[in-house]
Amino acid sequence: MTGTRNPLVVLATGGTGGHVFPAEALAGELSARGFRLALVTDRRGDVFSGVLGDLETHRIRAGGVAGKKLVALIQSGSDLAIGLFQARSLLKRLKPQAVIGFGGYASVPTMLAACFGGYATAIHEQNAVLGRANRLLATRVRRIATCFERVEGLPDETSNKVVFTGMPVRPAVAACRDHPYPSLDDDGLCHLLVVGGSQGARVLSDVVPAALGRLPAKLQNRLRITQQCRPEDLDRVRASYSNLKLDATLNSFFADLPERIATAHLVIGRSGASTVAELSAIGRPAILVPYPHAVDDHQAGNAHAIDDAGGGWLMSEDTFTPEALAKRLDSLFGLPVVLKRTAANARAAGRPKAVDELADMVAEVISNGANGGGDQAGRRAA
Repeated sequence: MTGTRNPLVVLATGGTGGHVFPAEALAGELSARGFRLALVTDRRGDVFSGVLGDLETHRIRAGGVAGKKLVALIQSGSDLAIGLFQARSLLKRLKPQAVIGFGGYASVPTMLAACFGGYATAIHEQNAVLGRANRLLATRVRRIATCFERVEGLPDETSNKVVFTGMPVRPAVAACRDHPYPSLDDDGLCHLLVVGGSQGARVLSDVVPAALGRLPAKLQNRLRITQQCRPEDLDRVRASYSNLKLDATLNSFFADLPERIATAHLVIGRSGASTVAELSAIGRPAILVPYPHAVDDHQAGNAHAIDDAGGGWLMSEDTFTPEALAKRLDSLFGLPVVLKRTAANARAAGRPKAVDELADMVAEVISNGANGGGDQAGRRAA
């Protein structure tokens, strides 16, 4: 690196887990490499913790992007127009060497301002379907990092920009990657983990207890259930398991979720980007039930990718009935070799070096054209 100051990288992200987790992982890696960092989000963004919580943070206005082209967005979206002006002024003052976006409407004003201002830019797409914010930015940025080898919605002219990095995961998740799949025999305990993303999922609270109640008594006695529920569902789900006399640990949040994934023989959950990444990083088989109202049905795309890799099974919500789930669970727990092979396939689909590859891409973007008044940098800051 030339000059007296290490390169400054601006991260633009919203407050949902799918955007925050990769941003946090990248922030940790870039910080370890000696880069300076700043975070830009919108005024409704969450209060960040961990590495992101320690960063210089700027909040600007943002607006939704669904179904709008750029000109219409700027003309009709006062929030976006104000946010674009705020971001332009902020970037002029900060003079970053790169601006990296993680999707979501909160990232749009900053990324557009960076593209218009000629800064080195890249976006990270967490899903198997290009998000609407990233779709707006794809032809304008210099690099597009993806978590899946195939991503629907990428414009043809962006093929030379795409870098398959994978989805960075939290250190606590990466630390569980070398935990072997727990042994499972015909009489041993069966550990079932049920997670519904950061907010839980009501359909899992409705269907899973009813399905487990339909299993043979011998299998019920072997089950040890851990389930994440919405706070408002906890009492009724707890009552359901109590009536069934099943051993269940329930909570609305598990701080040690990576360890619980590692000890599970099977996981049932939604197929958001973070969930899929953590399952594949650790290597555990899963029944994935995509949220049917996700924008552009991107959760179905994520689940299809895992299903195609042999790392799990997709069950659409309309087929996710107590009867169908009970039949599937009875079959799977009776075939330990299938669960173990599926766990291995899930692990093989993981990208343990994702954060390193993403950080390398950021350094490459900087080294191929520093801007904003900043200094050039090599692949690793000195």
